[in-house]
Amino acid sequence: MSDWKPKRFWKLAKAEACEGGFTVLLDARSVKTPAKADLIVPTLAMAEAIAMEWDAQDDVLDPGTMPVTRGANAAIDKVRTQRSEVVALLAEYGDSDLLCYRAVGPEGLIKKQTQNWDPMLDWAANTLGARLFVGQGVMHVPQTRDALSKLEAELAVFDDFALAAAHDLISLSGSLVLALAVTRDAISVDDAWLLSRIDEHWQIAEWGEDEEAAATEATKRAAFFDAARFYQLSRP
Repeated sequence: MSDWKPKRFWKLAKAEACEGGFTVLLDARSVKTPAKADLIVPTLAMAEAIAMEWDAQDDVLDPGTMPVTRGANAAIDKVRTQRSEVVALLAEYGDSDLLCYRAVGPEGLIKKQTQNWDPMLDWAANTLGARLFVGQGVMHVPQTRDALSKLEAELAVFDDFALAAAHDLISLSGSLVLALAVTRDAISVDDAWLLSRIDEHWQIAEWGEDEEAAATEATKRAAFFDAARFYQLSRP
């Protein structure tokens, strides 16, 4: 395995308008995606955020510190080339949404889920026209084709960049409803994350925190917040 890492060769990164949107120049050289496509993003704010990430690099490039750049790369290289498949994949979460699967006990956890998750399902029904049904345990809870179609339609109107953000919001939370609520500003990013972690936080309160699990959650939480920020940056 090679330990080669790209080294910084530029003095200044700057955002600049271009045909089709905005790009980032490293001195006079345009940034490319890993697939060698032109990195053209929809807003100046996103281009400026990407330029800041490149400017913040030291001698050796660290992609782990460049979430906006990674998001733009994913939108261009992955989402754009298989858009229909991405929409279909994410829409499937509506048929297995975290908020629809409730604990069989203890009573305290059941009550906490009901108090916190029912309002979000009501929001989806009232705002999106998608009423999802709830069950206990892990057995599949069938949803109506109408509700699932309404949720898929919400995703279908996203552009490639918004869809890239939605991918992470949905996959990290396990909930299509929570992700859509974040994109519509119906709930804060922090509240959405906490709602997605009710089961895990209940277990922590009961049995204590595992160090490795805490580190994993911290990583996922940071990625969730990065995705929400990327979505906002993609909006005109």
